[in-house]
Amino acid sequence: MPELTHVDATGRPRMVDVGDKAVTRRSATAEGFLSLSPAAHEAVASRRNRKGDVAFTAELAGIQGAKRTADLIPLCHPLVLDAVEVSVELGADHLRVTATARTEGRTGVEMEALCAVNAALLTAYDMLKAVDRTLELGPIRLLAKSGGRSGDWVRPA
Repeated sequence: MPELTHVDATGRPRMVDVGDKAVTRRSATAEGFLSLSPAAHEAVASRRNRKGDVAFTAELAGIQGAKRTADLIPLCHPLVLDAVEVSVELGADHLRVTATARTEGRTGVEMEALCAVNAALLTAYDMLKAVDRTLELGPIRLLAKSGGRSGDWVRPA
């Protein structure tokens, strides 16, 4: 069984010491989905939802979510992000959110990309819940990461 990195010898939580790790260029991309009824789809497509432009607001929320990751995930290192890109695409019966986070540092940005996707999806949900109470989130997943000691990884097809 591999050693647990976020637990000390006595079983208490700890933040991993990354001070000796090499500074490398790091990137991560994640995606997530929100199912939409025809009424919710129309609210997004028309950009006339009662609460405002869903896609625009969700993209903004995703960027903010990436920037606040360490405030939400207790053992996550606060990172200086070089870039965060969030896009919301409207499908036939869903929203697809993709987010990419980049930094040059000692630890990866997977959690930032995942937090961006979640913040965007939750914002869209909040803006559309009055139109459709059957909205469903998911799946939410990491698509790729690069940099660091473990190297590059891409989700298998």
